[in-house]
Amino acid sequence: MNDNDVSKQIQQMVRFIRQEAEEKANEISVSAEEEFNIEKLQLVEAEKKKIRQEYERKEKQVDVRKKIEYSMQLNASRIKVLQAQDDLVNSMKEAACKELLRVNHDNNSYKNLLKDLIVQSLLRLKEPSVLLRCRKDDLHLVESVLHSAKEEYAHKENVHSPEIIVDRIYLPPAPSNQNAHAAYCSGGVVLASRDGKIVFENSLDARLDVVFRKKLPEVPHDFFSSHLTVFFVYLL
Repeated sequence: MNDNDVSKQIQQMVRFIRQEAEEKANEISVSAEEEFNIEKLQLVEAEKKKIRQEYERKEKQVDVRKKIEYSMQLNASRIKVLQAQDDLVNSMKEAACKELLRVNHDNNSYKNLLKDLIVQSLLRLKEPSVLLRCRKDDLHLVESVLHSAKEEYAHKENVHSPEIIVDRIYLPPAPSNQNAHAAYCSGGVVLASRDGKIVFENSLDARLDVVFRKKLPEVPHDFFSSHLTVFFVYLL
């Protein structure tokens, strides 16, 4: 083999090696680009996922804040409504208390009311002997109706007329502007068994409290202006 043939053979080998190298380099480049694209896609998807999660977290935070704000506003509204109801109840009760003071201005009507209250108390206690307490100002009216009250009770229950002992410890007097914080009683009576174990408060103030407890859930908000008299129907 002459030099010329050797040179040609070498050149062929060089071209073959170069071609293989180029093909290998292309394969590596393509593989590297594919790996890069895959990794880039994974990174992009990972970042998208992080962004979505962050968005969802912030969205939940906003939703929680909205619910908290709504709850606070709702509670504030409820408190205002309850306060308004409480103010209405207090104003109604204050007006009713003022009306109670007028009840005993008519001696004849108030005397009949005292008798009815005594009879009702006797019917509740069903005791042969009771203690009665009233206001000092009402003592003469109470004593004037005791006999008829006992007879009415005895007739209704078909029993002997009970013994009623008037206690000389009196109920507080009517409310006074001079001492607004002092104990007071608008009228009525309190009866108890002789041993003091059973007490029936039948004062006008106690009856008013009962009326308010029982009837206020049925009272609409505009009741006060036009229907206050209904309380006294239940009361008397």
